[in-house]
Amino acid sequence: MKRLRIVLALCFAGLAWPALAQQEPAMFRGADLKTGAQLIAGNQCATCHQRQVGGDGSAIYRPAGRINSPAALVNMVDQCNMRLNLNLFPDEITSMAAVLNRRYYHFTK
Repeated sequence: MKRLRIVLALCFAGLAWPALAQQEPAMFRGADLKTGAQLIAGNQCATCHQRQVGGDGSAIYRPAGRINSPAALVNMVDQCNMRLNLNLFPDEITSMAAVLNRRYYHFTK
């Protein structure tokens, strides 16, 4: 509990950000998280996922054995891009995947 409080304090002080950035996969470093979050919201990803799996749609994340690496996550976002004809650029796909990694997957390598 004490360690968690220290980490939270450092995060709020802005001092832990470089350490947290080192824990994310290299392919997501430098990704535009703000743009990724906006694209996820703007393309109504949650609504589509709710239709597929019900509930709030979050059950679609981390299906057993399916998304097991950062590259597989980027590939899945790209598959949605192609299936739904979203016309996203590769850096936008990576930004969306980086947001999903931070929210749900927590890959570090």
